[in-house]
Amino acid sequence: MRRSAFVLGISVATSALGLAVERDVAACGGCFHPPPQPSQTASDITDERMLLAVSTTQSTLYDQITYSGTPSSFAWVLPIHGTVDVGLSADVLFDSMDVLTQTQINAPFVNCPQPSGCGGGGGGCGASASPAAASVEGAGDRGAAVPPPVTVTKQENVGPYDTVQLHATDASALDAWLTQNGFDIPAAVTPVIDAYVTEGFDFLAMKLLPNQGVQSMRPVRVTTPGASLSLPLRMASIGTGTTVGITIWIVSDGRYEPQNFPFFHIDDSALVWDFKTSSSNYTALRTQNEQTLKNAGWEIESSISLNEQSITSLILNGGQYYNGYGGVSQSAPSDPSLDYLPIGDPDAGSGGEGGALDDGAPATAGYESAEQVRTDDINALFVGLTGPSVRVTRVRSDIAHVAMTSDLIFQASADQSEVSNVRTVTQSVNVTCPVFSGCSQVGTGTLAQAQASVAPHSGCAASWPPNRGAAASFGGFAGFLALVAARMARTRRRLRKIVACVR
Repeated sequence: MRRSAFVLGISVATSALGLAVERDVAACGGCFHPPPQPSQTASDITDERMLLAVSTTQSTLYDQITYSGTPSSFAWVLPIHGTVDVGLSADVLFDSMDVLTQTQINAPFVNCPQPSGCGGGGGGCGASASPAAASVEGAGDRGAAVPPPVTVTKQENVGPYDTVQLHATDASALDAWLTQNGFDIPAAVTPVIDAYVTEGFDFLAMKLLPNQGVQSMRPVRVTTPGASLSLPLRMASIGTGTTVGITIWIVSDGRYEPQNFPFFHIDDSALVWDFKTSSSNYTALRTQNEQTLKNAGWEIESSISLNEQSITSLILNGGQYYNGYGGVSQSAPSDPSLDYLPIGDPDAGSGGEGGALDDGAPATAGYESAEQVRTDDINALFVGLTGPSVRVTRVRSDIAHVAMTSDLIFQASADQSEVSNVRTVTQSVNVTCPVFSGCSQVGTGTLAQAQASVAPHSGCAASWPPNRGAAASFGGFAGFLALVAARMARTRRRLRKIVACVR
């Protein structure tokens, strides 16, 4: 999340095909495979990104933190229930989930006409339109009473972060405690925190340890016992502009949807591919739906089953998605700084818990290698889920600041069928096909122009039906055969008369 000073988080509350190809090649001679169909990837890597892994055992929020500013001004506060476990994650986890679930829009197949009877490589069998490069598509007066004390329920250093978990029944006491302990809380934030205190929330507060630097900002993982499907958008609204893009992945055993916000899905039947721009109207339709809902709704992009091992392998490979031929099919950014890093001091021991910030140094979570941090992060994704596959639901919104007045609550969808992230377009405009003169391609044009260029009269070999000259030649030959037959008949009659006379 990008903030100028104070960062607020969202918390957990086949062979048959081969035969067909061979038959086509034999039929027209010299055919080539059609070029790859154009495709569009709708990806929103600049959004605020969160992943919520939910089971009956526990709920884990993965939150990606991006910050620009002085390290001393950074603070991150999340409403929580009870005591939570805090760990470090990595950008590669979010990038990997994005690669696996990004919306892929495939252009419709266009069967451009080809001239008949042309050998060699000048023609094609069902060639598509010209290939195109893929495009990759949010206090008032408190009086003079002395606030009651605030209870510190847990405190520890986690990687570059100094973390403390707090319980308070009085909002003014909590505000005073945070201020006294180095958390610079803007005035606009206090009413939001006060509301969560009134509703019985506890809080996780984090700030950077000294001498860590902004380059040490790392995504975090927050785990709460039991199933929790609430994301407090009121807290996330602090510091956002008029609208903010948010992408959320829900990893669970089923498909989920917003309970208290409107939502929509763009059907394949509404998609139109423009071959001129090599893109679809998907983004335009998304914007139209969001505007209709006054930027207060969420799009269900997809809900697909993914093998746990596939997710794990992609993260272990640093976001490199390999195809079946050993090559990289898709990949997340390969910047090593986006991968997992070790935490703690290898010479400091395992550490413990307890101690308030103003009572001395916080406890340490102990040293873990980068591999251990990664293993912990991946394991938390699947705790309590049946496996070996999980359902990943991808939800997104360009949500308006004014709409972030209620916390986002998810619920299981009544329809548990999958919603594919691969979209098949059947409608198109501005189709371009090769235009031929005889067997030679002379340019490109519309489908109608291409059809006209390969009409029967434009072929480069004998065409059917035969032309007039051929018809005349055939007629003359037929007449000649008739004349011969007539003469032979007369000869036979004469012979019969001769034989009769001799008898």
